[in-house]
Amino acid sequence: MVTTKTHAVLLASPGMGHLIPTVELGKRLTTHHGFEVTIFVVIATTDSSDTIKSSLLQQTSHINGLNIIATPPVDVSDKIDPSDSSPLGARIILTMIESLPFIRSKILSMKFPPSVLIVDIFGTMALPMARDLNMSTYVFFTTNAWFSAVFISVPFITNEAFSRHAKDHEPLLIPGCEPVRFEDTLFHSPWGPTHDGFVNNAKEILSVDGILINTWQDLEPGATKAVIDNEILGRFAKGPVYPVGPLVRTVEPKEKRENENLISNWLDRQTAESVIFLSFGSGGTLSEVQTRELAYGLELSEQKFVWVVRQPSKNDASAAYFEAVNGGNGSTMVDYLPEGFLSRTKEVGICIPTWAPQAEILKHPATGGFVTHCGWNSVLESILSGVPMVAWPLYAEQNMNATMLCEELGVAVRATAAEGGVVCREEIAKLIRRVMVDEEGVAMRVKVKEYKVSGEKALSMFGSSHESLCQMAKECQDCGA
Repeated sequence: MVTTKTHAVLLASPGMGHLIPTVELGKRLTTHHGFEVTIFVVIATTDSSDTIKSSLLQQTSHINGLNIIATPPVDVSDKIDPSDSSPLGARIILTMIESLPFIRSKILSMKFPPSVLIVDIFGTMALPMARDLNMSTYVFFTTNAWFSAVFISVPFITNEAFSRHAKDHEPLLIPGCEPVRFEDTLFHSPWGPTHDGFVNNAKEILSVDGILINTWQDLEPGATKAVIDNEILGRFAKGPVYPVGPLVRTVEPKEKRENENLISNWLDRQTAESVIFLSFGSGGTLSEVQTRELAYGLELSEQKFVWVVRQPSKNDASAAYFEAVNGGNGSTMVDYLPEGFLSRTKEVGICIPTWAPQAEILKHPATGGFVTHCGWNSVLESILSGVPMVAWPLYAEQNMNATMLCEELGVAVRATAAEGGVVCREEIAKLIRRVMVDEEGVAMRVKVKEYKVSGEKALSMFGSSHESLCQMAKECQDCGA
């Protein structure tokens, strides 16, 4: 097949937090830059396979030049070391490794061989394969520039600095960026396989032909300058760094599921910015005690709400990460919500089990606040909807995201757990009212709407992120010529 198009392969690791921005990047490369794009979606469990495929086909079937290939489902749960301090990361990485032979075979059988491979930070094990096949290599950070800067810095931070950070709780100093406080860190130990994995992964990322980040310059001026500037962190990377965000799932008219009709009809009856939306992402889970406190806090706040309620987990805040798209295990909300809660609140709120159309809810005029786990997708969707947040981080880099939202951007208030690790009902009610009815919430709403406009501008023609992706596309085309 003869074509002048650049063919890029994008590799999305398991989890909606990686999948959604990867698909959006693929759509943008196809529709705005004339690429042929193949996205490999790595499936971690058989249970979620059909749901993910169906959802992706709905989003992309109308786009010419965009092809989605789902890998055969892989279950590596029996290979996880129970003593691993990062079981979620280990499971993602093992799943990616197991999927590589299928991906390589598919690439070799393509009539139009790809010249570019783009992976997220969990896909770096595919980079040697890409180089072997004479493909240009790129890494896509599906999070912000501050976290990307930390990751890029890891190989150059001394063991002494890590030790002071992990043992003495000193802030981790990152050139050109705000320091990372110990309570926000991913590095609780300066040694061991988890730390070594970070270092080796960062070295791989620094060796690629270019790095893409799902942010934009006006949102994080300091951190984006740090990762781009050859006088700061940019000097460590082999290739250029491209801020290309905010890439989030677009809301398009389509036939609604039963849940969506229920929610949209209810929201249509509410006044503007009067509803608080609560969701902890595709994988976040609370304990049973915390779920009950949240319910009581909602009642105390006296605010209208839409709450995505997921079955509690005792010890794992990311317990639903691999199963979230498919639903729970048969238990019902009545089993873990306070007795009588659903009947007492039926006039002021609705509880939705497991899943709800987050982007659509945030875009609805009735939504005025968002209680979120601070996954970067959720953060961007909230900002682009002009909705201030209650920041309630659970795992991964979400503590860093929460700090940025509250202390740098001023578009969120942060949940603080009491002794015992539970955010109490009085604190929850106070946080919700700060966002929804207090003067502080009014000011946050003004700020977040300014960032909304700024994000839309970044992606528009001649905007900073549009131009950044144009430069990356030209590099790919020049290399493939």
